[in-house]
Amino acid sequence: YNEPQLGDCDMKKEGTELLGFVPQKEIVYNELLPYKDKLDEESNEILAEIKGNLGRAVQLREIWPGVLFWTRKLSTYMRLYGRKFSKEDHVLFVKLLYELVTIPKLEISMMQSFARLLITLLKKKELLSREDLELPWRPLYELLDRILYSKTEHLGLNWFPRYIFSSICSSVEAVLKALIKNCRPYFPESATQEMLDEWRPLMCPFNLTMQKAMGYFELFLPTTLPPELHDKGFKLWFDELISLWVSVQNLPSWEVSLVSLFARLANDNIGYIDWDPYIPKIFTRILRSLNLPVGSSEMLVSRYLTNAYDISHVVIWISALLGGPSKQTQTQLSGLFNSITSFFHPSNHGRWLMKLMKLLQRLPASVVKRLHRERYRTPTWLTPVPESHLLSEQDITDFVESMKQPVLLAMFSKTGSLDAAQALQNLALLRPELVIPPLLEKTYPAMETLTEPHQLTATLSCMISVAQSLLAGGQRFPEGPTHMLPLLMRALPGVDPNDFSKCMITFQFLATFVTFVPLVDCSAAVQTRNDLTQVEKQLCSASAEFEYFVLQFIDRCFALIEMSTLEQTREEMETEKMTNLESLVELGLSSTFCTILIQCSMEIFQVALEKVFNFATTNIFETHVAGRMVADMCRAATKCHPAEALKLFLPHCCNVILQISDNEEVLNEEELDKELMWNLQLFSEVTRVGGDQLLVYRSQLVQILQLTLHLKCKQGYNLACKLLYHILRSMSIIYPREYCSVPGGVQQHSDTYLPIKDWGQPGDLFNLDIQWHVPSTEEKEFVFYLLDLLLKPELQRLQEYTQGEQDISRDEVLQSLSIVQNCLLGAGSLLPPLQGEPVPEILTLMFICTDHILEHSEDDIKSLFSIIKIINDLLHFKGSHKHEFDSRWRSFSLVKNSMENKLHGSKQHIRALLIDRVVLQHELRNLTKEGCCYRSVHQDLINDLLRLSTSHYSQVRSKAQNVLFTALGTYSLCCRDVYPAVLEYLDPDRTDVTQQQFKGALYCLLGNRSGICLANLQYWDCITLTWPAIIRSGMSPCMSLEKPSVVRLFDDLADKIHRQYETIGVDFSIPESCVDVALKMMKSSNPEPTPCAASEQEELEGRKRQEQKNKDSVQKYEKLVADLLDCLHDRNLPWKFKQIAVGFLSLMLRDDHPLPSSAVFFFIESLNHDSLLVRNVAISAVSGILKQLKRPHKKVAVNPYDLPDYISYSLLTGDRPDNQWLQYDSSRLPRSQQDWDECCFIEKTHWGYSTWPRTLMLYAPPDEQPKQGKTRQEMNESEQIIYDHFSDQQFIDQFIHYLSLEDRKGRDLFSPRRFCLFKGLFRNFDDAFLPLLKPHMERLVADSHESTQCCVAEIISGLIRGSKHWSYSKVEKLWALLCPLLRKALSNITIETYADWGTCIATACESRDPRKLHWLFEMLMESLVTGEGGSFMDACRLYVLQGGLAQQEWRVPELLHRLLQYLEPKLTQVYKNVRERMGSVLTYIFMIDVNLPHTQPTMSPRIAEFTERVLARLKPLTEGEEEIQNHVLEENTVGDQDERTQAIKLLKTVLKWLMTSAGRSFSSAVPEQLRLLPLLFKIAPVENDDSYDEMKRDAKTCLSLMSQGLLYSEQIPQVLSISRISSWHARYNVLTYLQVMVFYNLFTFLSDAKAVSDVRALVLRLLEDEQLEVREMAATTLSGFLQCNFLSIDEPLQAHFEALSKTRLAKRKRRELGSVVDMISSADLVRRHAGVLGLSACILSSPYDVPTWMPQILIDLSAHLNDTQPIEMTVKKTLSDFRRTHHDNWQEHKQKFTDDQLLVLTDLLVSPCYYA
Repeated sequence: YNEPQLGDCDMKKEGTELLGFVPQKEIVYNELLPYKDKLDEESNEILAEIKGNLGRAVQLREIWPGVLFWTRKLSTYMRLYGRKFSKEDHVLFVKLLYELVTIPKLEISMMQSFARLLITLLKKKELLSREDLELPWRPLYELLDRILYSKTEHLGLNWFPRYIFSSICSSVEAVLKALIKNCRPYFPESATQEMLDEWRPLMCPFNLTMQKAMGYFELFLPTTLPPELHDKGFKLWFDELISLWVSVQNLPSWEVSLVSLFARLANDNIGYIDWDPYIPKIFTRILRSLNLPVGSSEMLVSRYLTNAYDISHVVIWISALLGGPSKQTQTQLSGLFNSITSFFHPSNHGRWLMKLMKLLQRLPASVVKRLHRERYRTPTWLTPVPESHLLSEQDITDFVESMKQPVLLAMFSKTGSLDAAQALQNLALLRPELVIPPLLEKTYPAMETLTEPHQLTATLSCMISVAQSLLAGGQRFPEGPTHMLPLLMRALPGVDPNDFSKCMITFQFLATFVTFVPLVDCSAAVQTRNDLTQVEKQLCSASAEFEYFVLQFIDRCFALIEMSTLEQTREEMETEKMTNLESLVELGLSSTFCTILIQCSMEIFQVALEKVFNFATTNIFETHVAGRMVADMCRAATKCHPAEALKLFLPHCCNVILQISDNEEVLNEEELDKELMWNLQLFSEVTRVGGDQLLVYRSQLVQILQLTLHLKCKQGYNLACKLLYHILRSMSIIYPREYCSVPGGVQQHSDTYLPIKDWGQPGDLFNLDIQWHVPSTEEKEFVFYLLDLLLKPELQRLQEYTQGEQDISRDEVLQSLSIVQNCLLGAGSLLPPLQGEPVPEILTLMFICTDHILEHSEDDIKSLFSIIKIINDLLHFKGSHKHEFDSRWRSFSLVKNSMENKLHGSKQHIRALLIDRVVLQHELRNLTKEGCCYRSVHQDLINDLLRLSTSHYSQVRSKAQNVLFTALGTYSLCCRDVYPAVLEYLDPDRTDVTQQQFKGALYCLLGNRSGICLANLQYWDCITLTWPAIIRSGMSPCMSLEKPSVVRLFDDLADKIHRQYETIGVDFSIPESCVDVALKMMKSSNPEPTPCAASEQEELEGRKRQEQKNKDSVQKYEKLVADLLDCLHDRNLPWKFKQIAVGFLSLMLRDDHPLPSSAVFFFIESLNHDSLLVRNVAISAVSGILKQLKRPHKKVAVNPYDLPDYISYSLLTGDRPDNQWLQYDSSRLPRSQQDWDECCFIEKTHWGYSTWPRTLMLYAPPDEQPKQGKTRQEMNESEQIIYDHFSDQQFIDQFIHYLSLEDRKGRDLFSPRRFCLFKGLFRNFDDAFLPLLKPHMERLVADSHESTQCCVAEIISGLIRGSKHWSYSKVEKLWALLCPLLRKALSNITIETYADWGTCIATACESRDPRKLHWLFEMLMESLVTGEGGSFMDACRLYVLQGGLAQQEWRVPELLHRLLQYLEPKLTQVYKNVRERMGSVLTYIFMIDVNLPHTQPTMSPRIAEFTERVLARLKPLTEGEEEIQNHVLEENTVGDQDERTQAIKLLKTVLKWLMTSAGRSFSSAVPEQLRLLPLLFKIAPVENDDSYDEMKRDAKTCLSLMSQGLLYSEQIPQVLSISRISSWHARYNVLTYLQVMVFYNLFTFLSDAKAVSDVRALVLRLLEDEQLEVREMAATTLSGFLQCNFLSIDEPLQAHFEALSKTRLAKRKRRELGSVVDMISSADLVRRHAGVLGLSACILSSPYDVPTWMPQILIDLSAHLNDTQPIEMTVKKTLSDFRRTHHDNWQEHKQKFTDDQLLVLTDLLVSPCYYA
C-alpha cells in the first residue's frame, strides 16, 4: 500500500532540500522518532558510502567479499530507511543487481543473496513505471533453466543447496520464481511474442515438455501491459490457451499452471476480457477440483487427489470475475456455495474439509483486496479498472449474502474457528449489518451456556475479529456499539481458573474490545448536551457501567490468583518455575489488565488503584505463581499513572523492608522471611516506570539496594538484582510512556469533546503525539553514580578472587557475577560500544575469571553459566536482544494482521499498534545501525567461548556453543579465525586433548540447526583444511568407535555436509556489462558516491587479483582432492572414515573443471571395492567423470522452414504434412550407410508436434564430428585410465560379478545410476569394450535370476542409448548382437524381471529418433500374443513393447496401426492378466488421439473408429434382453463358441481399457464411448458386494469413473436418452450415475435449461417405478438434487407430491380357504408411495435448517404413519432422520412451527410408534 502522502508541501520541500533529492519512499515511522532531525544527514552519508563502495567493488571485480558486503549493507539500509534514494539511483541499483544475478558462473548462494535484494528493490512496483525501467527476460529464463532443468545435477556434477539458512528457509527455486514475478512488469513489449516463439514448440501434450512450457508461461508471460499494448500481450495467446484448457479434462499436472496464469490475467485486466462464455466451465472445474464425496458410490478418480487446483489461484480468479454488467459470476458463485453449504456443517469431516475452509477464508480477503484497489489505493501507473466493471454496492451485498450461510456454519468446524473468524473479519468490513447480527445471535446464548465451552471459544474468537467493525458503527451499522457493554459484562464469567482455554480467549476478547474504547463515564453528557442522536444517548447512559465493569474484572482476577496459590503442594516439590499454562495465564492477565487501565479515565483509575493496592499490601504471596501475578497487576497500575501509584507503593514497600531487616541475622538467613520476599518482589516490579518519576525517591532506592544486594538468600539477592536492573533500565533507554487509544490520554467529556466519538477509531499516523521518555542528564548521572557505587566493588572483589588474594565462596562469586550482569543489561545502552584496544575493566576481568574458574574449579557450573551470559551480552547487547526483538516483531505482525483494516489500508491501525511499530523501528536501528565490526576484543571473547565450548561439562559446553554460534552468525568474518582453533583439537598428533574437548570441537564444527556450519563454509580456504582434518581425526587417540555418541556425531557431520554443500565457484569474474552500470552509478549525484571511481591502474590490479583468485581456487580444489586421496591411502585409517572420505571426494565432481586423474583412478578402482556403499558412490562418480570426458558434438542451426519437406501451416499442431517425415515409415527406413548419413535425425520427441522453433539445432554431418574409435595414444590421461581398466578381462569379470550380485531379494530394481555409467562408457569409447562384455551378456541373459537379468538390462539400455553417434556399420553390428540377446531375454522373462525389461526398453527408446531404432521395433512387433510360454509371457511381451512405443508418442503411427490390427481379433483373450495388459496397451495406442483445439486429426489410430467396430461386435449383448452372465467355459471345448460368448469376452477386455483410459487420457469420453453406457447399466450390480465376478465389478468401476467425467453441453442429450430400459438394475444404476454426473458437471447443466428439465422429468418418472429399490433410489437422488440446489422446491413440485400421496387405496376382501387377505391394487400403492417418497425427499434435502415450507410437509407426512408397507417404513425413517439432524439446534428450529404443529410433532417424535 502507499503510505499516506505527507500533508504539508512545505514539509516535503524542506526534506528534499536537506537530502538533495526526492526519496522514492521512506519508512514513515522514522518521522516519529524523538531524534528524527539527525536522520537525513546520517542516511545520506550511508547511502553515499554504499554507492561509492559498491560501484568500486564491481569496478575492481571483487565479487567476494566486496560486492557481497556492500549489497548486504544496501539491504540493511532499506530496512532502516525504506527506499530512501532518488528514482535515478533506484533504477541504477536495480540494473546493477540484475546484471549481478545473471552472471552465468556465479555461485548459487551469492546469486540467491543478490536475488533477494533485487526482489526487495522491485517489490513496490508503483515506484517504478514501465517508462522508468525495462528488463530483458531471456537472462532470467536461462538462469532458471540452468538450475531447474540442470543437465548435470543428477550426475553429481553440480550441487545445489536444497535449503539455505537465512531469515527464511527457502529453496533456490522459490527465490528465483519470486524474482521473475517481480521483474515481470518490466519486460519489454516484444517479450510476449518472443516467449511464445521460444516455448510453443515444447507444447507436446504427451511429453514432460508440456509441463515445462506451461510452467514457463505461467511464470514469465507479462499480464500488466497497458490496454493499448494488449495486441502485443495476452491477445496473442489467450484464445489458444483457454481453448486448450477447456478441452482438457483429466487434470494433467500442467493444468494447474494454466489456472494460475488465467487467474493472474483476469486480476490484472479486469474489464478488458470477456469471460462470460467460460464462466460455467470455470465454476464446474472449480467444483470438481474440490474433490467432494458425492452420490452413493464412494469412488474417486485417483488423480484428483494429487493435482487439484491451488485454492489461492481459484480465489483470485473468482474475485477478479465478479462485478461487471453481466453479473453471471455472482449467480454461479451463489450456486457454488448453495451446492456445497451442507459440507460446511460441523458434523461433516474428511480430507476435503481443509480445502473448503481455505476457500472460505481466502475468498472474502481477495474481494476486500480488489475493493481496496478500486476505491482506496492511490492510483499508480498500473491500468485502473474501467468504470463499467467496478464493483457496485449491490455486487458487494450479493457477495456477502452468498457467503454468510457457509461461514456461520463453519464457525464450529472440526478444524477450529480460525478460518471462519478471518472470513468474518473481511465480510464485516464489507457489510457489518449483514454479518454481525447473526453472529451476535450465536454469541449471546453461547455466553449463557455452561455446558458447551467449545461454542464459547468459537464465538468469542469470531467476535474478536469483527470487533473494530462492530465498535466503529458507521452509517451502515449504527447500533453496533450498543452491544459493547452487554458483551463485556457477559464475558467476565469466562475468567475461570478451571478452564484454561476459556480463560485465555476471554482475556483476548476483553483486551481487544477495550483497546478500541476509552473507558469514560460520560452519562452526564445526556443532560448537558442536546445535539445527541438516539444511539449516542444510549451509549452515554451505558458508559456509567464502566466503573462497575473494571471493579468486577479486578475481583475476578483476584479470585483467579487465589486459586493459583498452590503453596502446600508447591513447597514439597521445591519447583521454582511456573508451569507452562500458568505462565500463559499470567501473560494474559497482566496484558489485559494493563490495557484496561491504560484506557481508564482518571476517576476509574483511582478506584482501581485503591483496590489493587489494598489487595497487594494486606496479603502476603508466595513469589513464584500468585506473587508474580499480583506484582504484574501493580506494575500495570504504576505504568499507567506513575506519580499517583508510586506515592502509594514505594513508601509502603520501603518501610516494610527496612523494618524487617532491622536486625542483622536476617541478612544472613538462607531462607528469607516470606513478607520480606514478597515486598521485595513487589518493589522490583513497581519500579519499571519512567525514570524521571523515580528520581524523586532516589535516596530510598539507594538505601534498599545497598541493603538487599548482598543478602545471603539466593532468591533474595536475585530479586534485588532485578530491582537494580529495572531502575537502571528505566533511566537509560528511550521508550514511549503511554499506549492509550486517544492521543494525550483519556479525557472527560466536555461541550466540544465526546469520548464516544473515539470508539473503534484507528490512530492517526500524522497526529500520533507520542510521549517519549528520553534519558535526561540527571538520570544519566544517577545511573553512573549507581554503577560506581555498586558495580565497582564487585569488580574489585572478582579481581582479588582471580588473583587468589581473597578466598570467596562459590555462592559469593555467583552473586558478584549476577550483579555485574544485571548492571550490564540495565545500563547497556549508555555504556560505550566495544571499541577494540582500550579494553574496559569488565572485559579483562571476564578473561581472567574464565581462566581462573576453568583451571581451579571447573565444576562450578553456575558461575560458568553466568560468565557465558555476560560474554553473550558483551557481544550482542545493544539495548535489546536480537531474539527478543524478533519475537516482538513476530507478535506485532500477528496482532497487526488480525486487527488490520485491509479495506482502507494505508496503516489504519489502532494507536497502540502504531506506537509499537515506531518503538520496533527504534530497536531495529539500535540493533543494526552500528553494524558488526569485528575487532580484537571480539576475537578474545570468541576464543574464550571456544574454550568454554570444549570444557569438561556437557551443559557448559552446550550453553557456550549456542552463544558461539550466535556470535559466528553476527560477526560473519570471525569464522576464519575460529575454525583453525577448533581443528587443533582434532589433530591426531596431539596427545593432550581430552575426550570432552574432542567432542566439544566436533559439536562446534557441526553447528546448530539454523546457524552456520563451520565444517562447510562456502570458501576453499576453509574446506581444504576442515575436510581432511575431520577424516584424519579418525586416528586421534580420543576417537573411539565404541562410543555411540561420537560415531553419531561423525554421521551427523557427514550428513550435514552432504545436505548443505553446494558447488563452490572457481570462476569469480564480473562481466563488462556489469561494470558499465557501476560506472554510471559512480557518476550519479545526490548524494555523491564517497570513494570516487577507481583509477585505470587500480582497475588493472583488480583484474589481476581476480584472475589470480581464479587460479588459486583451482589450485586449492586440486590440493583438496589430493589431500583426500592421501587420507584414503593411509593404512591406519578406520573404515568408517574411509567411507566419509569417499563421500567427500564424490562432492568434488564439477561440471566446469575435470577431476584430477589420480581421483579418476581411485574411483575406477573403487568400482570393485569390497564395500557395497563405496561401490555405489563410485558408480555415480564414474558416470559423472564420463560426462566430464564426453567430447562435444558439433551442432548446426537449421531453419526448419527451409527443410525439404516443409509446407507452411498456420497455428496447427499435431500430424501435419510438414512433420510427416519425422514419423516412422517402414518403407523409408535407413537401411544402408548412405541412407543413414543422409537421414536427418531428430532425437527429441516433442520437436515438430506443435509449431517448429525458429532455429532447430541439429547434429552436423558425421565427418564434422569428433573422430570415433580413438587409439590409446590419442586419449588423455583420465581416458587412458578408464580404457585400461575396462580392457582388462579380470577387472570386467569382477565388475560384472559384483553388479549381478543379489542385493536384497525382490528389491533389485533397474538402477538409473548404472545405466548412466554404461551409457557413458559406450558413448565415450564407442564399441571398444563390447568384445569383453559380449560373453558376459550372453551368460547373464540365459540366467533367469532377477539380479542377473537386471544387470544385463542395464547394460543393454546403456548400449542402445550410448550408440547415438556410432557409425552405421557399428550400429548394424550392434543390433546383430542385440536382437538374439533380447529374444532370448524375453523368452526367459519372469514375474520378478518383467518390470526391469520394460524399464530397459523404455529407457533405451527415450528421446531417440524411432528411425534409428527400427531393428528394435521390428523385433518387438514380431510375435506378440502367441500363447506360447503361457498367458504370462504374452502379457510381458506386450508390456515391454508398450514401454518402447509409449516413449515414442506420436512419431510411430504406423507401428500403432500394425499393433492395433494385430490385437483386435485377439481381444477376446481368456486370461485376466493379458486382458488387463491389453487394456493398458489400448490406452497408449489411443493416447495420441486427443481432442485439443487447433489439432489436426491424428494419423495414429482413432478411438471413434475403434469404438464403432467394438459396438458392432457387442451387438448380441446390446439387443438381447436376458441377464448377461459371465460365461467361463472349460478350456478344452473345441470349435468356435457362439457370438454371444465371444462378445462377453470382448466386453471384459473393453472394460479394462475404459478403466485405464479414464485415469490416463486427457480428454473425456468420446461420444462413441458413451454409447456403451446402456450396456454398463445392465451389467453393473446394485449392491456393494465384493463377491461379484470380475466383469460386474469392472462395470461398476467404469460407471463410477465415467460419471465423474467432464461433459460438454452437446453430449448431455445423448447421456439422458439412455433411461428407457427394461431391466430394473439398469434403471437403478442410471440414478446412481446421474447423482455423480450432475454434481460433477453442475454448472454445465445449469446453463442449459432443457437439460435440467429432462433430468427432473426422468427422476420424477423413476419415482413411480414399479420396483421398490428404484423408487427409493430416485427419492435419494431427488433429495440430493434439491440439496445442492440443482432443482428447487417450488409450488408445482409440492402439489405434485401432495396429489400423488393422496391416491386412494381401494380395498377388496377375498375369502380363500377361510383366511382374510387384504389385496391392494399395486399401481395405486406405487403412486401413493411415490408421493410420500417425494415429500420425504423434500424434508431430507435440508438437514440443518427449517425452511418455511417444511412444517406443513412434516404434518402431511405424519398422516401416512399407519399406511401399508412400504409407506410406513419410509415415513418412520424420514421422521427419525429429521429428529437426528435437527436435534442439536432444536431450540432455534422450534420457533418455525406453530403450537398445533409442535403438538403433533412432539407426539410423533416420541410416540410409541417411533420405537416400534
